[in-house]
Amino acid sequence: MPNYQNILMVYPEVPNNTYWSFKYALKFIRKKSAMPPLGLLTVAALFPADYELKLVDMNIEPLTDEAIEWADAVFISAMIVQQDSVESVIARCNRMDTKVVLGGPYANSNQEDIQGVDHFVLGEVEEALYGFLSDLENGTAKHVYPMPAHPDISKAPTPRFDL
Repeated sequence: MPNYQNILMVYPEVPNNTYWSFKYALKFIRKKSAMPPLGLLTVAALFPADYELKLVDMNIEPLTDEAIEWADAVFISAMIVQQDSVESVIARCNRMDTKVVLGGPYANSNQEDIQGVDHFVLGEVEEALYGFLSDLENGTAKHVYPMPAHPDISKAPTPRFDL
């Protein structure tokens, strides 16, 4: 039975020439990033305690081969503006034979066009994560976990800011 206990969560780089990068405004507040990747931090809070989680925000630090090698699976959440970085991360994971799980707005609206992803978890993950993790551990994970019709976002936990 597969063992996917080491999970690397990756927030891809936001291009410098977009509204979302806040490239010039960040200098005024002496920050490297405008906000933490709340989507991934919230997903991290949903994982059972026996999983080892690491987070790489590529807007703050580079993604290393060592981090990918450590991981049993790489979970990526991204917006459409991060497409180029997402494709680069997926390609690196594919070359290193590391399982890729993709969610977030980019996956939700472009899933049919994205190559190299093992599993898509679409929509609000609170409804699908436990079933997906169980399937993953049992070797029965589907390629696509569709969006729930009406997710109950009141079940969202406090994000894992410790990551």
